[in-house]
Amino acid sequence: MNKIHLFSAMLPLLAAMSCSGDHVTYEQFGAKGDGRHDDMPAIVAAHDAANAKGLPVKAKNGAEYYIGGGKLTAVIRTDTDWGTAKFIIDDAAMELVESADDDYKSPVFRVESAQAPYEIEGLEGGLRKGQKSLGRTLPCRSLIRVENDTHRVYIRKGENQNNGVPQQEMLVADADGNIEETSAIIWDYDRITKATAWPIDTTLLTIRGGVFTTIANQAPSKYTYFVRGIVINRSNVLIEGLTHYVSGELDHGAPYYAFIWPIEAADVTVKDCLLTPHKIYWTIGSAGIPARMGSYDLGANSCVNIRWENCNQTIDIDNTSYWGLYTSNHCKNLSMERCCISRFDAHMGVENVTLKDCVFGHMGLRCVGFGKLSMENCEVHYRSFILLRDDYGSSWDGDIVVRDCVHKPYFGDPILLIDGANNGDHDFGYTCCLPSSIEFHNLTVDDICCEAVDLIYVFGTFSRDAHAKGLKPYPIRGTLLMDNVCATSGKTIGLSRNPDLFKGYTIQ
Repeated sequence: MNKIHLFSAMLPLLAAMSCSGDHVTYEQFGAKGDGRHDDMPAIVAAHDAANAKGLPVKAKNGAEYYIGGGKLTAVIRTDTDWGTAKFIIDDAAMELVESADDDYKSPVFRVESAQAPYEIEGLEGGLRKGQKSLGRTLPCRSLIRVENDTHRVYIRKGENQNNGVPQQEMLVADADGNIEETSAIIWDYDRITKATAWPIDTTLLTIRGGVFTTIANQAPSKYTYFVRGIVINRSNVLIEGLTHYVSGELDHGAPYYAFIWPIEAADVTVKDCLLTPHKIYWTIGSAGIPARMGSYDLGANSCVNIRWENCNQTIDIDNTSYWGLYTSNHCKNLSMERCCISRFDAHMGVENVTLKDCVFGHMGLRCVGFGKLSMENCEVHYRSFILLRDDYGSSWDGDIVVRDCVHKPYFGDPILLIDGANNGDHDFGYTCCLPSSIEFHNLTVDDICCEAVDLIYVFGTFSRDAHAKGLKPYPIRGTLLMDNVCATSGKTIGLSRNPDLFKGYTIQ
C-alpha cells in the first residue's frame, strides 16, 4: 500500500481527533504547504474533522498546497477561508483509465449538506404546466427534481447528436408544497416516475479566497470529462474571491467540466471570482465527424436561483483559441451581473434568465428555454446578439426583453439580433417555438468592425419551409417591439431574409 492510500485509510481516525481552538487548519493534519508534498490527504482529514466538530477551516496565508492525482475528495460542510493560500492541482500525471470510478472524475472539493435527500411519494399521476402546488406537504423548503423516464427530451441534433434525456426539471417548493414562481413547472407530465428532494439549508455556508492553478491533463482528446474542481451539492452557499488559473495545456487533452460547479443546488451566489477558459480541442463526435469539445470553468447543472456577480476571466474574452467560460443545463432563475466572460450558454433548457451590466465575448449568448430572458446594459461580441441553439431546436417559450444594450459583432454576414435554425425534420422531444413577445429598447448595433456587411436583420432565416408537409410544428407568432434600435453605420435593420416566416409577429 502506498503512502497516500495508507494515509487515506487513516482518515476516519484523524477526523475523530480533537481540534483545539475555534477553527481547523490543514497543518494540524500534516499539510506541508511547500508546493511539493501531496497535501490532499491532510486537506481531506482537516475538513472531516471540521465537519464533525462544526468548526470553520482556515488555510495558511502564503502556503502552497500541492494536490496530486487520486480519488480523494475533501467534503466541505463548514465555512472555509482559503485566504491568499495557493493550491496546485496536478492533473498532468494523472492516469486515464475509463471506468466509472476513475480518479479524474473525483472533484477536489465537494460542498455538501448534512441533510439527506428524500423521495416524494404520491406524484405518480403527473403534473401540469404552471401547476402551483404539489398537493402535499414537505418536511421543509426543498429543491426537487421531477422526472418521467418514459419520455425523452433535449434529443440533440448535429455533430454531437444523442438520444436525449428523461423529461425532467427542477422545482423549489415550501413546506406546504407551494411551488415558487421562479421555478414554475414548464411541461405537462403524464406521469412522474421519480421525484427526489434535497432539503434547502437555512444557514449560509461561505467559502472565501484561494488561488488555484490546474496543471492541465495530457489525456487523449476524447469526451472523458475531468471533474477536478469544486462541486457544490448544497443549497444556500456563497463562494467569494476565488481565483483559478490553468497552465500546461498542450495541443491535445480531455475537456473539463466547470471548476466552480453547482449541481442539484439552490440559492448559490458566486461573486468576485476570476476564472480561466480552456483551449479548444477537437475530437470525433457522435455523428462521426470532427467536433470541437467544450471545456468550462464556470457552470451549473440542475439548479434553481443561481447568481454570479462580478466574475471575470484571465484571458481576453475575444480570443478564439479558447472555449467559452460558462455553461448550464436544466436550470431555473439564473442571474448574472457585472460579469465579463467569453460566453453565456444554457444547453438543455433554462427558465428565466436575468443578465445585467455584462459583456459576453467571442462565443456570445446562447440558449434555449422558457420564461423571461431579460438583458439590461449588456454587450455581446458575436454575429448574433442572441443565438437560440439549433441543436436543441432554437426554441424559446416565453418573452425576451432587451434594454440599453450594445451588439458589437466582430464578424457577420448578415448581422442578426436573433438567430437559430429549425427545418422541422427532427424531433427534439418537445414542441419548439419562438418567443411570444420580443422587446428591444435602446439597442445599438455597433457594426464598425463589419463595414463590408450590408445586411442587418432581426431574425435569421431559421432554415425553415413553413409550408412543407410532415414537418414538426414550430409556432412563430407574437409581438415584436423595436424601440430605438439602430446601427452606428446608419444601415437599415430588416426583419429577415425569410420575412414570410415571421408574418405572425405584430411589429410595434
